[in-house]
Amino acid sequence: MSLQSQIESALSVLEPMHLELTNESDMHRGPPNRETHFKLVIVSDVFVGLSRVARQQKINGLLGFAFKSGLHALTMKVMTGDEWKNDQSSFQSPDCAHKKLR
Repeated sequence: MSLQSQIESALSVLEPMHLELTNESDMHRGPPNRETHFKLVIVSDVFVGLSRVARQQKINGLLGFAFKSGLHALTMKVMTGDEWKNDQSSFQSPDCAHKKLR
């Protein structure tokens, strides 16, 4: 099972209304077909009442195994259902210090 599939499975406990996990590894230096850099958009009412930091800590807690398995970077947009209704805009991951040379 791919790391991406394992991450998606682990996040399913949050009962997301929307989950978008994008492998951005090829935007960075390294061999092809790796799973080291991901962008996550997740929407769940589990996050109601939690600060942005607490939401991200919850995600990081669920994905500890992934960081031990080679995940290097995870950019996140973590929202409640009401927040998602008001802001379905996409976002761009920050540049990596080890950006792929083109």
